[in-house]
This record gives sequence, C-alpha cells and structure tokens, in this order.
Amino acid sequence: MKKKIFYTDNHWTGLIARVILGLLMLPHGLQKTFGLFGGYGYNGTMGWLTQTMHIPSLIAFLVIVAEFVGAVSLIAGFATRFWSFVMIPLMLGAVLMVHMPHGLFMNWSGTAGGEGYEYHIAIIALAVISLVNVAGKFSIDRQIAAIKH
Repeated sequence: MKKKIFYTDNHWTGLIARVILGLLMLPHGLQKTFGLFGGYGYNGTMGWLTQTMHIPSLIAFLVIVAEFVGAVSLIAGFATRFWSFVMIPLMLGAVLMVHMPHGLFMNWSGTAGGEGYEYHIAIIALAVISLVNVAGKFSIDRQIAAIKH
C-alpha cells in the first residue's frame, strides 16, 4: 500500500507540475482558512459553503482542508497522488456548482457576473499530470518510498 501511495521517480516533470499545482491552490486555501487575500477565513467560508451553497458541513470542511493542506502537501511532495486525485473532484464541483453559468473565460472586464472555469480546467490538467507522473524530484514521497520496513 505504501508503494502505491508514495512511489515516485526522480524526474523534473512531477516536481514542476505538483509545485505549480500547489502554488496555484495555496492562495485559495489561505483565503478559506485564514482570510488572507480578501478571503472570508474559516468561519466565513464554512458559513458560505453550508448556508448559501447548501453543502453539508463535512464536505465544506473537506473543501477547506483540500485547498490548504492539499496545496502545502503538493508543494512539499507529500502524498502527491492522493492530493492530486482530490483536486480533480474539488475543481469539478466548483465548476458545476458555481462557475459553469459564467462560461469558459475569466471575468477580465467585470461584466460577466462571475468567473468562468478556465482556471479550473488548468488545475484539473495539472492534477492529472501530477497523478500520472507522480511527485518527482525533491519530494517527501520519494524519501518515504525509500524507507525499508
């Protein structure tokens, strides 16, 4: 089981994909967890997700955890396959529940009434690359996989 979760190679592709994925997700996690970058923080985000979006509190909590802990874990290369997999339904949920009605493109002009889903497609693509190519160089996964029991 350990091998399936933590196995990785020593290639640059995994490193680049997971670090970019983590860096793109981290500000969103910091918004939802600590209220940085104009976010609502944990309590505000939980309120919005549960009361406005009608998401069960356990799922709302997992969204916040995925965006913060998942991003940090991806940057460090810890459980890369797991967190990459988690990002895919997370982003699909965001597209289907919030962004689909606003079309593909980001709202550069401020007239679309919301943001499109092109960012989410890019995150899903990076998550798939990280899932397939594993953590790569300089990852905790690589160190864990090397431990013999």
